[in-house]
Amino acid sequence: VNACVDVVLSGVKLLEALGLEPSDGKNHAVLSSRQDLREAFAHFMERGAAAERFFSDAEAFQAIARTASEHPAAQLYVGGNAALIGQKLATNPDLKILLCGPVGPKLHELLDDNVVVPPESMQERDEFHLILEYQAGEEWGRVKAPAANRFIFSHDLSNGALNMLEVFVSSLDEFQPDLVVLSGLHMMEGQSKEMRQRRLMEAVASISDIPTDIPIHLELASMTDQDFMSNIMHQQVFPLVNSIGLNEQELLFLTQSASGPHASLASWSGIPDVGVVSDILFWILKEHGKAAERASDLTRIHFHTLAYHILVTVDGHWGNQAAAVAAGARAAGTQACATDTIDTSKVFLKAPLEFVTSHTAAPSKISLNPDEPVVRWHREGISFHFTPVLVCKDPVRTVGLGDAISAEGLLYSEAYPQ
Repeated sequence: VNACVDVVLSGVKLLEALGLEPSDGKNHAVLSSRQDLREAFAHFMERGAAAERFFSDAEAFQAIARTASEHPAAQLYVGGNAALIGQKLATNPDLKILLCGPVGPKLHELLDDNVVVPPESMQERDEFHLILEYQAGEEWGRVKAPAANRFIFSHDLSNGALNMLEVFVSSLDEFQPDLVVLSGLHMMEGQSKEMRQRRLMEAVASISDIPTDIPIHLELASMTDQDFMSNIMHQQVFPLVNSIGLNEQELLFLTQSASGPHASLASWSGIPDVGVVSDILFWILKEHGKAAERASDLTRIHFHTLAYHILVTVDGHWGNQAAAVAAGARAAGTQACATDTIDTSKVFLKAPLEFVTSHTAAPSKISLNPDEPVVRWHREGISFHFTPVLVCKDPVRTVGLGDAISAEGLLYSEAYPQ
């Protein structure tokens, strides 16, 4: 239920256009000024890490958004996880997609013809999200980016309040979907605690109204409030959905928020360790997934990081996992390079060629075999499917990559009727 127009441009170019000098990095949970923007951008650029923040001052944000969208180097795209997943699925000519984000005139023009927008979802003004990209090795003052990534910020009240959720759920009767994909919970972080808690309860009530025979996938995104994350996980949203999609930042934040395995790890250094990642994924399904003694429907997690992907499923609920995880990896390589198929001259392998599958259980050691790129292992009724990613050397566009990966993985996943 989150949809917007993404304004994509070089972060350094925008900061220069705003007359901002390079500064030392500093993390801000919420941005309230240009100074905060400058410091937060430097903080994440220095780490080569992706992040998303709410900009609290509406007027200051509008001025920055105007400068960004009118910049000669700016590109305007469909944005918001829900709209991006919808756009990706809509490239399949046999599918019809229902999108209930707030859709303004520019976004409506950018959407695929296979995307249906109910009249109640239309609004007069677009919600803009600014996406500041930087390249590996790019410098700004004393800051040098170790990897290509992007910093996202917005002042987006409509998506932040999940305004279109009820419209979405009430449209399902008529639309009769085979799959529901939810995203946008992270946008609520800009709300006050009371408002957020109330809206989350209403969201949970709405999601509970979705017929149980329709699989539900929840796409997570960058968050900063551990209590909010813990709420979503423990008592509210996780038990209602069948599947979640997330990246390494979200995975680490999740285990830190709920004191899970490896929660003392402050941040990843380089490529996330496969054993650590798989321990946390195992714990999520073991502690919060479907089980005889627990009212939860969660049986699938699609994890993606730059170098590799892992699809984890509770046995007996999903099929075709090897194809699904491979399809997601292929989507990452083609979309980042903007090619129709993988061009081997434009990609390289960054995944570890050997790794252990766990640091908390008796691990098995795995060596990758190029002829069998999907590796499988098992742990207490839970299956892991791992594949390396052919990483684009010079990415054309990194925005929406996680959404494309999750969408493609879902397209190839077979949900067994329960």
